[in-house]
Amino acid sequence: MAAISMEGLFKSFGATPVVRGLTLEVHEGELVSLLGPSGCGKTTTLRMLAGLEHPDAGLIHIGGEQVAG
Repeated sequence: MAAISMEGLFKSFGATPVVRGLTLEVHEGELVSLLGPSGCGKTTTLRMLAGLEHPDAGLIHIGGEQVAG
C-alpha cells in the first residue's frame, strides 16, 4: 500500500488549468522530488497534498485514508 496516493488530480484557477491528470504513488520510506519549470503545478500539487487547496477532480489518500476527492 502506498503511504501517499494521488489519482487523476486536476486543478485550475479560473480558465487556466494548473494540474492536469496527475497520478502519483509514494511508498513508505521513499524520497520523492517534484521538478519542473515555473508554473508547471509543483506548488499547487503540494498545497493540495497539505489540504490548503482542494482538487477540482481526483483523489488523495494518505496512509490509506481518503483526505480529498
